[in-house]
Amino acid sequence: MRTRLRPRAVQVFKSSTTITNMSGATELVVDVETLPDGFILRPKGDVDMARSPALRIKLTEALKGKPTRLVVDLSDVPYMDSSGLATLIEALQTTRKNKIKFIVCNLSPRVRSILEIARLTTVFTVVDNREQALKA
Repeated sequence: MRTRLRPRAVQVFKSSTTITNMSGATELVVDVETLPDGFILRPKGDVDMARSPALRIKLTEALKGKPTRLVVDLSDVPYMDSSGLATLIEALQTTRKNKIKFIVCNLSPRVRSILEIARLTTVFTVVDNREQALKA
């Protein structure tokens, strides 16, 4: 009789990191692109209570590099809850304290709506696309 083994936690180190929990559910993938003056982080998937810690880790790592610009491209984020918003707010506070430009771009209509309801579109620098983020 053969026993099937379940995959264990996997971490892929390329331009992105995939973190998988013990049950096999993908938590979050965050692509990191290096710019001459900073970084673009692009999370892929829902940013909710279970997945926001992975984004927080990537944001913290990027901020340790002392960039002058940090862009969060949300084009592949269909949903974000309050813990995802809290993660972005924490990053915003750190960037303001360190005089780093913090730009959020490519919001889906659903995520934009969440930011508008919380009136965070007046707090964050929100632009439509990456090109505008690089010029902001």
